Amino acid sequence: MTNQAPVLLVEDNELNRDMLVRRLNRAGVEVIVAGDGQQALDAMVSEQPRVVLMDMNLPVLDGWTACRRAREDPRISHIPIIALTAHAMESDRLNALQAGCDDYATKPVDFPGLLIKIEKLSRA
Repeated sequence: MTNQAPVLLVEDNELNRDMLVRRLNRAGVEVIVAGDGQQALDAMVSEQPRVVLMDMNLPVLDGWTACRRAREDPRISHIPIIALTAHAMESDRLNALQAGCDDYATKPVDFPGLLIKIEKLSRA
């Protein structure tokens, strides 16, 4: 991947977070992390990541609410968000898109597919 702004990974599960950070780093992606939706919004404002990977089931402020708030904030509304969730039903994908996500990936993560989505949204 090209040398661009970092990707923000929002994940409260330490094992999932560590595994994704390691895999993304090995693929040449710089990663910053947040553990809840409020930390995600703060990091989006301060870091201006190129893409956000947002777990939807988060403490403090869930991913659904964080996405809606991000879309309402002109400082960060342009940043692409990929929902990461274990919910794999079509209605879950539609809910994520309606909340303001640009794309959707289910857990366990199809890592090659996730890299393609990150690259595609990085160029958008």
